Amino acid sequence: MNTELPEPIAAYFAADKIGAEAVASCFTNQGVVKDEGHTYSGLDAIRQWKSQASTKYHYTIEPLGAQQVEGSTVVTSRLTGNFPGSPVTVRFFFRLERSKIASLEIIP
Repeated sequence: MNTELPEPIAAYFAADKIGAEAVASCFTNQGVVKDEGHTYSGLDAIRQWKSQASTKYHYTIEPLGAQQVEGSTVVTSRLTGNFPGSPVTVRFFFRLERSKIASLEIIP
């Protein structure tokens, strides 16, 4: 597994430490996030998702490695925070469109 991340994905993990606006800026206008059984479509919904997640949980993400799987970049990460079962290993499935994220699915 490779530890180098494509630039849009590296930007996402850096933005995650900053806030909702920074995270949303990593996505295309029609970007989609699937997390915890919910789907968030568009930049406003992604901003709201990130804002709510940051309010509900305090966490850190440590990317451990990345690989290409069927057109997606899958980043395996350690997620540590104030939630049951912490720390956990989580997979982030990114689909890129040019220099932005078109979709992200987070799977524990």
